[in-house]
Formats: sequence, structure tokens, C-alpha cells
Amino acid sequence: MDSSNTTNSIENIAKALFIVNRHAKTAPNPRYLYNMKKQAIHKLLQDNSAKKIGLHFSDHPKFSHQHSTLLVKVSNYYFHIPPTKQDFKTMEHLGNLDQNYRNPKPQMSLSQAKKVLSHLLNWPYPDPKKTEEKKTYSSYFTPSSLGQLTRPKYKKRDQRY
Repeated sequence: MDSSNTTNSIENIAKALFIVNRHAKTAPNPRYLYNMKKQAIHKLLQDNSAKKIGLHFSDHPKFSHQHSTLLVKVSNYYFHIPPTKQDFKTMEHLGNLDQNYRNPKPQMSLSQAKKVLSHLLNWPYPDPKKTEEKKTYSSYFTPSSLGQLTRPKYKKRDQRY
């Protein structure tokens, strides 16, 4: 089996989505990963490779208000994404999340998962923002002059004023 075929299989894409989603939940800056997941699921829905199942109440209320998420099935995996207004009109509300159900646990690295989803979305890989990052220092960083030999500048003896 060639690598382009495995990269494009719906099962492999579902595994990649699972890995990206799992890492996004603990990432210090998850915006890129969540955006990648959302865009990939929307593309799969457009291609009829994923199916909307229904709405769930979220386990994490926003500002102490209950809200719903859209449950989407990709291969044997289930994911939640923000619903559209149309989803509220057309999809059945399934109530609370079933805490007993868990997705299968795939074996895939985050870099491989990002590569699979980047390929699906025709995004550059690796993320150009990550490769361009320069080393930054804390605002408390002060370069030290310790260990550097500094000499006061003296006038040359020959100079006359």
C-alpha cells in the first residue's frame, strides 16, 4: 500500500482528527489545532465522507450557560464541532453526552496527524507560523554584562585640543 493511499483513507483521516483533537485539549495555544480539526470535518461533510449525527449538550458551559455542540461521525470516530443555526433547525437534539462511549485509541504521532490533515486541506506543512518563530525573551530579560571586559575610552596621548 503506498503512502498517498493511506494518507487519504477516511480511517486514517479520522485517526488524525482524533490525535489533533486530543492534543488541542492540552495545548498551551490550541487555536491552530482546533481550526485544523474544524476545517477538516467541514471538508469531509462537504465530500459526504462524514455524517452529522445530532446535537449534544456540552460538558463545558460557556459563561455558566448551557450550549450545544454538533456530533459528527467520521469512520468509527465521533467528534464535536460548533453547530450552525441551520443545524439547530434540522438536527435532532440527543441530550447529554454519553460518558460511557469512547473513541478507539489510534497509534499516530501528532506530526503525522498534522501532515495527514494538512494534505487533506491543501495547507502547507509544517505550519509556516511555527517555522518562522524566533526565540523571544521574557520582558524581564536583561542582557548581562558579566564576563565581558569593558574599558573606558581614553583620549590618545597624541591628541591635542
